[in-house]
Amino acid sequence: MSQRQIKLSAVTLACLALTACGKPTTQGQATQAEANDKAVVVANIELQNPSEFNREQHANYVSYYDLGLSDKQAETGLFVSDAGKPVSTQQVDWDLDGTTDGILFLTDLEATAVKSYDVSLGSPSMSVGQTKLTQAEISIKTGGEWVAHSKQPDSDFQEYVGGTFQNVQSVTPPSQYTDHSNWIRYEGPGIESNKVGYRIYLDWRNGFDIFGKLIPEPVLQQVGTEDYEAYHHKQNWGMDILKVGNSLGAGGFGLWHNEQISLIQKTDSLSAEILENGDLRSAFKIHYNGWQSDIGKQDFNAAFSMVAGSRLADVQLDFTKPVKTFAVGLVKHPNTTLITGDMDITGKAYTYIASWGKQSLDDSNLGMAVFFRKEDLDKTTEDDKNYIAVLHPKGKPVAANNQAHELNYYFAAVWAPESGIDDIQSFEQYLIQEAEKLTLPQRQRLKTKLSTVEQKVELTAQQALVWSQRLADSELERKTLSYHYDGWDVNRQRKPKFEYDIVGLTPLAYDELSLALNAPRYGDVLHQVTASYIQEDGNIHQYKLENFNIDSVAPGRAVLRLYQTTGEEKYKKAADILRHQLELQPKTSEGAFWHKKIYENQLWLDGVYMGMPFLAEYSALFENGSSFDEVVNEFKLTRKYLRDPNTGLYYHGWDESKQQSWANPENGLSPNFWGRGVGWLALALVDVLDYIPAENLEHRQVLLDMISELAETLLEYQDKETYTWWQVMDKPHAPGNYRESSASAMFTYFFAKATSNGYLPKRYNDVAKHAYQGLLNEFILVHADGSVSMTNQCYVAGLGFGRDGSYDYYMSEPMVNNDLKGNFVFILTGIEIAKMLNQ
Repeated sequence: MSQRQIKLSAVTLACLALTACGKPTTQGQATQAEANDKAVVVANIELQNPSEFNREQHANYVSYYDLGLSDKQAETGLFVSDAGKPVSTQQVDWDLDGTTDGILFLTDLEATAVKSYDVSLGSPSMSVGQTKLTQAEISIKTGGEWVAHSKQPDSDFQEYVGGTFQNVQSVTPPSQYTDHSNWIRYEGPGIESNKVGYRIYLDWRNGFDIFGKLIPEPVLQQVGTEDYEAYHHKQNWGMDILKVGNSLGAGGFGLWHNEQISLIQKTDSLSAEILENGDLRSAFKIHYNGWQSDIGKQDFNAAFSMVAGSRLADVQLDFTKPVKTFAVGLVKHPNTTLITGDMDITGKAYTYIASWGKQSLDDSNLGMAVFFRKEDLDKTTEDDKNYIAVLHPKGKPVAANNQAHELNYYFAAVWAPESGIDDIQSFEQYLIQEAEKLTLPQRQRLKTKLSTVEQKVELTAQQALVWSQRLADSELERKTLSYHYDGWDVNRQRKPKFEYDIVGLTPLAYDELSLALNAPRYGDVLHQVTASYIQEDGNIHQYKLENFNIDSVAPGRAVLRLYQTTGEEKYKKAADILRHQLELQPKTSEGAFWHKKIYENQLWLDGVYMGMPFLAEYSALFENGSSFDEVVNEFKLTRKYLRDPNTGLYYHGWDESKQQSWANPENGLSPNFWGRGVGWLALALVDVLDYIPAENLEHRQVLLDMISELAETLLEYQDKETYTWWQVMDKPHAPGNYRESSASAMFTYFFAKATSNGYLPKRYNDVAKHAYQGLLNEFILVHADGSVSMTNQCYVAGLGFGRDGSYDYYMSEPMVNNDLKGNFVFILTGIEIAKMLNQ
């Protein structure tokens, strides 16, 4: 028995045994009352449905780590309740690494609805009687014998005669096994939800097939127990509905090489194992050992999982060696229609290819689809047998600086007799909604008992520094030092480049913490990460001046810090290169820096922070301030073109040519006020003043006036309940909008530093304190091991290349935890709050 299985309670195991035949499990009412008395609430989760349609039986996951629980604490069991009434819950191994790591629970939320749920310690099997809605199994015959294969009598292959089927946790077919050997029930592992079932042929065909279901209960245990022909005809539970042939079937995969598909046919061996067989989630994995292809020989694994309430099968492919392109797709039956999802979207959003038509074995309408992130797509195409999406697997680090690849996608089938979807318009609506659900998970606001206790500690200067130190220490343990040259960029899933956040802002924040705490070990990050990119001659690894990307200038402040602390000339030379970029950087007609060479005529809020603090510091150090005019001009133009006079907020971007798809044709502005965009400007205002001397009143006054003006605006748009700010600032409580932590941290830093330095009146002290406490209360999670995380961060946002600047666009970018664009400023904010409180 695996460690994961051991962690399941005895009652839960009994429930699973009772549901082996697909029957609902229930418990007596007396035990529920008893369990509720013993339950201990450990967290509250507020969920928001961000969609304009209902989400029924929607699966939601939260980890033990985020709940503030150790694995040992969670062993007693967890369940989720809605106003005291338990909802279906399962403890799951979400990442399928063999260890249970969190809980999955089902919710029904109407369009844009918000509801709260309690998470309690206590046996979920005692707290609620729930139906088994998913299943994964593999079954082989025992008690018979191998004989010559009736369909291939002259081969070395054999078939199995006699015996009975028995479910097993894993299987490796012997060398004599092949298709139609009658040894594996329905010829491979199977998986199902209450909507649909799938099977994968565990032989040279690697076919992906569909079991259409007419009932919600588990049915796989009934399939193929008599003979292989029976399930090809409609029965009370449903039937096999797809003719796969020599194709990708219902969402299969193959190597894409030399503009054609190579199916996974040649391997040294295949094996399959059941990873999870729960009420709400089930999973299995197939090991392709010694896969032989045109790009060489390697092992790879495919993990398949399904959750209750969904037709989607989640596929995770892991390769031991790099694979440039891989194909996923659908069988191309005659008289079917190819449907392609929206491709003019942000990279992290999901799209799809799908087919529709009377392609079921019972001549019913059947829709099939594969869903994938837009950034993974190389192209869509087709051949005589398949509709194809060619995808790029992502890199992942492995031992000894080698690199492997991984790829994630989903496939789904919609059978008219089961779903009631019997026309292409209804199917297309289904596809659009499923892509939206993948792109926009339900919004979570998580409040844990452990976090709340620590957040109530009185806010002092010392305590603010402790919070900065705790996040810094947590990130050191998690990933900070991996960003060195030739290391690994965890968030972007690739080798690091000379990026503003990983090479510039984060090491600089650690150095500031080193100074604040007199703790040199934090300053070492600057030397281990930023310094690793600077060559002895001053040239910079992973940097291209000719890209004219103003983001690449931001690490210059960290480079200048290295020069000032070491005196080594190579750092001065590297800073000179970045200064030279700004000399050559394309500009608008009035002198505002373009954001990038490929973003012609565009001024973005982000770029003001990426370039101006460095230019101001460099000019103060080496130019006697001769570039201050240029620095301040950037702020003047930003205010002139990006500030909205009605709200006082700043738009994300401006296109002087008014030609971009996102630009207003009359004024060139993007259409929304993005929180972190305004945050970049707020940081730039207070940081640039560090380098402009106090006696330089002309330049300073421009910035001071903007600071006062922005401070009043930020107060107006601050969330009065939490003292934080929203992702799209002027649309609080709009569907999908959320309180965003990186922008909230930036504004808190702005108020604290501006108040400490006298840029704002002292009455803003309370604004800064309330905002900082709001940061802690709303966005900081304390984990059982004492580490902390920062939550609800917008991963990234931009304009162009599928990013149209619409409200829906800003909602479509992923929400993440512990992205450096939020964490660096939280560390700095604690330092500034401490300075303010010490005055």
